[in-house]
Amino acid sequence: MQHNVLILDFGSQYTQLIARRVRELNIFCEIFPYNHFPSDLSPYKAVILGGSPFSVRAEDAPHPDLSQIRGKLPMLAVCYGAQYLAHFSGGEVAASNTREYGRANLSYIKENEVFFNGVSENSQVWMSHSDSIKALPTNAVKLASTHDVEFAAYKIEGETTYAIQYHPEVFHSTDGSKMLKNFLVDIAQVPQNFTPNAFVEEMVGELKEKLGDDKVVLGLSGGVDSTVAAVLLNQAIGKNLYCIFVNNGLLRKNEFENVLNQYKGMGLNVKGVDAGDRFLSELAGISDPETKRKTIGRVFIEVFDDESHLIEDVKWLAQGTIYPDVIESVSVKGPSATIKSHHNVGGLPDYMKLKIVEPLRMLFKDEVRRVGATLGIDPELLGRHPFPGPGLSIRILGDITPEKVQILQDVDAVFIDGLKSWGLYDKVWQAGAILLPVNSVGVMGDERTYEKVVALRAVESTDGMTADWVHLPYDFLMKVSNDIINKVKGVNRVVYDISSKPPATIEWE
Repeated sequence: MQHNVLILDFGSQYTQLIARRVRELNIFCEIFPYNHFPSDLSPYKAVILGGSPFSVRAEDAPHPDLSQIRGKLPMLAVCYGAQYLAHFSGGEVAASNTREYGRANLSYIKENEVFFNGVSENSQVWMSHSDSIKALPTNAVKLASTHDVEFAAYKIEGETTYAIQYHPEVFHSTDGSKMLKNFLVDIAQVPQNFTPNAFVEEMVGELKEKLGDDKVVLGLSGGVDSTVAAVLLNQAIGKNLYCIFVNNGLLRKNEFENVLNQYKGMGLNVKGVDAGDRFLSELAGISDPETKRKTIGRVFIEVFDDESHLIEDVKWLAQGTIYPDVIESVSVKGPSATIKSHHNVGGLPDYMKLKIVEPLRMLFKDEVRRVGATLGIDPELLGRHPFPGPGLSIRILGDITPEKVQILQDVDAVFIDGLKSWGLYDKVWQAGAILLPVNSVGVMGDERTYEKVVALRAVESTDGMTADWVHLPYDFLMKVSNDIINKVKGVNRVVYDISSKPPATIEWE
């Protein structure tokens, strides 16, 4: 990809959000740790320094080497970046008497400044810092203030270097995207040529060159990422792509058959492998969530390896890895802590002598969907909610049995079908049911019952990094609860999860 913007990550929770806002301007960008970015900066047209949870005054604060960037490439320093430039370039940063977290309003904007074109005075911005810049660095000019922060924005004369103490990437900075556009397009003159069509054209060309006449095997999941990866590869290498769709026994109700039928009409070479019994027997008696994930990952690789050996001379394994997977696997302080296993990014066992190809590894989820639409993939398939790789195993708390899987499949089907029939499915980012390791007392007819409790979960999100619970209509929840209890034998109580991420996660395990 040409005309890149380089984003340096200092550990801020907002770094991915900066990248998303840049991509929304049809500008390609990449995130690298501040201490491990490319030595060759010739492809890059601009650099953005992100925020950080650190104080620039702390001993362990991140110290980037900007010698190849500053004064040579247009640079925008955000929050920590702005304070870093001030602290180490002749200015002063100190703990603020009036710490600013949250909404603030610009009270002063320098006239005729391109960075603020189209931005009105009193524009709302989002602050998140405990330090404040008390004196500007050498050769700096104040561009904007808020009521409490005098140096909310500044630029360095003689350089194309701009700095802001607020976060333009968050929704609450009402003109944030406009400021990013002013900097990238008008000041740095970065072309806006990163579109789904351009991506498809470039990626298909790259895949043809990289793969040649080699055979590629791809594990389809029925989800958006692997499907879009398959169609891209199919355009590039056609009959040399071999897709395998494994039923691990933990898919949604009738999903194995339904997804296989969907793929038949897409011209893909797909083989369905029903290995449900094998997975469930290996999972018998296992309750620990991490062990469940690792067991499923191991068995999947074993099944996949068996199947790929039936295809002669396969050289490549294709994966539907997307950009958040890549970013999370290389964090500022080395690989991020393991929150959960069964991630797309990771090594294969030594006995699988296959090279990896990941055509979507630079795209966010919403970009994958737009590329899929450009490729002509059915909107219903592109609109499918994300579904965890370990399937229903992590929505059954405790050990896995065929009976529990059956109960949860039936509950989940009632919930998801209900969302669709009420016109709510497309308003929800992800939804599912969780079978709890709890029995509760109930009354059915004239008898007392002691049966299972299920929790329903529905969240709004853009990419799964953060999520809010969805305020589903009470009438809908009442109807679905009624239907589950009446139609699914073994369940007598339904609850609705109203936790957001963070602090909760989307899945329960």
